[in-house]
Amino acid sequence: MAVNDLNGLLKHELGDLYFAEKHILKALKKMTKEVSDPEMNARMVEHQDETERQIRNLERAFEAIGLKPRAQKCPGILGIIEEHDEFKSEEEPSKELLEAFDVGAGLRVEHYEIAAYRGAIALAKALGESRVAELLSENLAQEVDMERFLAANGARALKLAAREEMAGAA
Repeated sequence: MAVNDLNGLLKHELGDLYFAEKHILKALKKMTKEVSDPEMNARMVEHQDETERQIRNLERAFEAIGLKPRAQKCPGILGIIEEHDEFKSEEEPSKELLEAFDVGAGLRVEHYEIAAYRGAIALAKALGESRVAELLSENLAQEVDMERFLAANGARALKLAAREEMAGAA
């Protein structure tokens, strides 16, 4: 798809986000099984529901500009997901170490999404697409909340991994 103007760029950005959210939802379902901390696990399950709503918001955003939803391959999110999967398969980490790695992986995903949503919102506003900006802003707020949760609560997973590592060294 050739992008020749700002409307085309908005379509591209919506497609990129749509692709990303669908792949993130699949990855979240796998990662939730890797997390044993009950609070972290519950928040990840909740974020799965949020991600499903974000996908619906993106579909509504496409409709608001008169288009059918269409995913645009997002190499950035594929790279982040691939990094997680490669770490898991190549390093064969303990459960605790994988949970610690998942904190960083989750933060990388959230930071990517936050940047993508902020860019798309700015573009939608510049084009006068207030409904699109509103829908994307709802998604952005959820991503910011999840990032804050991971940043504040990820320390538990890291402390557990450190205790496990210290116990194994003793």
